[in-house]
Amino acid sequence: MDEHYIYPWWQFLVGKVPEYNTVRIMIRNGLSAVKDRIEGAVNDRGQVGIGTLIVFIAMVLVAAIAAGVLINTAGFLQTKSEQTGQESSAQVSNRVQVVSAFGNVGNENVKDISLTVMRGSGSDDINLSAATIEWIGPNKAQTLVYGDSANDTQFTVNTIKDPDNSKPVLNTQDDRLEINMSATDINGEGLGEGEEVKLKLTTQYGAVTLYRANVPQSLSQESAVTV
Repeated sequence: MDEHYIYPWWQFLVGKVPEYNTVRIMIRNGLSAVKDRIEGAVNDRGQVGIGTLIVFIAMVLVAAIAAGVLINTAGFLQTKSEQTGQESSAQVSNRVQVVSAFGNVGNENVKDISLTVMRGSGSDDINLSAATIEWIGPNKAQTLVYGDSANDTQFTVNTIKDPDNSKPVLNTQDDRLEINMSATDINGEGLGEGEEVKLKLTTQYGAVTLYRANVPQSLSQESAVTV
């Protein structure tokens, strides 16, 4: 910028002409101030932009974490639902079926009760050694478990039909096993004429089979009866 250009402007404004170097300093200071303002504005916008970006990234991370939690929760609930469904299905289908029942008679009382059982339709293998039987009789209620001898706390399992010798496991639809319970050990003298005992057999799956053993009204001259 030359001196002849600046002189008329200052002469018009203040009525005197400053020195050339002073004018240059003033102009340089003015330009520097303008530059600082521009840079400040740019920096402010940059800081706002960075802050917005940080907030956006944080929101994305929170959404991703929330989505992960929801997916994990949904997966857990689905697995739990499937497991519950399988357990419920097992409790319905994995049960034994009572084919027949009889009792041996002595002194006009039923001394023991034997149930012939088979695997229920659609059932998996049933291990009778893991089963329990609730005996609810006329005078006593008792839970029986599998054992080597029938007494007041145990029942035994004998073979009727078991081609692959899987006793005490019912592993085919053709298997027939006999569950024997001692009525005299559980109920004193046994079961008298016309008495009834309720039997609740629960397999290892939690499936339940209910059976009511009813003693005939007359046991005279009988050695064994259907119950």
